[in-house]
Amino acid sequence: MTKKTFLGAMAVVTAVALTGSALVASNMGFKLNYALAQSAGGADTGTVALALPDNRQTGLADAKNLMDDIGFANVTNVAKYLKATNSFQTYTGRKNTGGPNAFALTAGEAYFVRMSTTVNYIVVGSDDPAIAYSLAQSAGGADTGTTFYAYNYHQTAADAKALMDDIGFANVTNVAKYLKATNSFQTYTGRKNTGGPNAFPLVPGEGYFVRMATTVNYTPSHY
Repeated sequence: MTKKTFLGAMAVVTAVALTGSALVASNMGFKLNYALAQSAGGADTGTVALALPDNRQTGLADAKNLMDDIGFANVTNVAKYLKATNSFQTYTGRKNTGGPNAFALTAGEAYFVRMSTTVNYIVVGSDDPAIAYSLAQSAGGADTGTTFYAYNYHQTAADAKALMDDIGFANVTNVAKYLKATNSFQTYTGRKNTGGPNAFPLVPGEGYFVRMATTVNYTPSHY
């Protein structure tokens, strides 16, 4: 299943509805207060692109733990992007609707979380500046070389252009964010006539799709 198919017939697990309202930071640790919003109707499916910190709070190891932490009844499903197949693995926690196995949460990986109600979710943890994320180019077939990257609070890259520069501009084909209102992606390439001149800002705690032209072990610049 391609991203295009996913966004159309399978729009059940796509949409960014993530907004930051409060933040307290100390060294590399932080607390984020997010409004995880249910569907507002129309193209909005009530799904959030959530980026968790590298070092998550105790007990937050897999998709089931995440649903429980948000409030199980408030969450319809959690989905992770599968790079090799350009598709999504969805976990619902309900019988016969996504399988019994909750996938593990991984540092540097963002997730789609579909909400059935609106919740102010407190994200607690810290980012590890020593971690290098593997951003891999296409291995062929369905693999487009895209990573669903978890942007964290302490990175210095403030927008899509800065992120591409930090990774290495020539190594990155584009950076894309999900647009909740239109159930589509906004893509920035930094090249003329291929994505527009304006780099969108990056929001701590949001996930972005980063498509690679080469493979890079990326250690984000932090403050």
